[in-house]
Amino acid sequence: MSRVAPRALGMGRCIHWLESTGSTNDVAARLAESGAEQGTIVVADMQTAGRGRHGRVWFSPPGAGLYASIIIRPAHPMAGNERPAALLTLAAGVAIAEAVRGLTGLPAKIKWPNDVVVGPRKLAGILAEAAMQGGALQHIVLGFGVNLRSAAYPSELTARTTSIEAETNRPAERGLMLAEIVAALADRCADLQAGRFDAILSAWRQLAARVPGARVEWDSPHGVVCGYAEDIDRHGALLLRVGEKLERVVAGEVRWID
Repeated sequence: MSRVAPRALGMGRCIHWLESTGSTNDVAARLAESGAEQGTIVVADMQTAGRGRHGRVWFSPPGAGLYASIIIRPAHPMAGNERPAALLTLAAGVAIAEAVRGLTGLPAKIKWPNDVVVGPRKLAGILAEAAMQGGALQHIVLGFGVNLRSAAYPSELTARTTSIEAETNRPAERGLMLAEIVAALADRCADLQAGRFDAILSAWRQLAARVPGARVEWDSPHGVVCGYAEDIDRHGALLLRVGEKLERVVAGEVRWID
């Protein structure tokens, strides 16, 4: 795969480095609403109110991770997708896994919908938040956190979280990791902008940690549903086999059992 110059998509032309902030996504959203250009990046040494999916807290201690958000202003092919934020999440997962593999040699994998893992432990997470106006997509703020070094994680996270340094026994440099991720993300955003969704889905399937055949539970609007993951569809939804039926999961909490 040929590299797309990140700055060709505006990525990294403007970077805001912060010592501390509540959430890089919130800062990036405010910048986007004020007209900040495509590819503007916000990076913080720590977050006091970092968040993940479903409003969960993203533990962001000082100096332990890469906490960043990028403003994406999709062109027509990507914006025409049914769920552009979901597809961007998949693309970002591919990009981060590819960047980690390229920079560290670690066998990073992706767990639907927004986790990058090494073995059973979470290394990185992604949160894409879309802004709509009058039914039209204005921009997407793509936030991600990568654990670079070990920290005093809360007890509920210790057994299922890892870091670059813990896995490699080598120092992890935040600037290099950011550069690799931005370069990989530029490649994958170029795929999206050109409508090459199949390239994203193919790469995602190759890097998937648990699909197909994994047993899952899903909190549906009608209660807990058990089934087997089969694939993802063109819009990034998880396809879940429940008896003779194929359910399409686009939201809700999915728990991977095996």
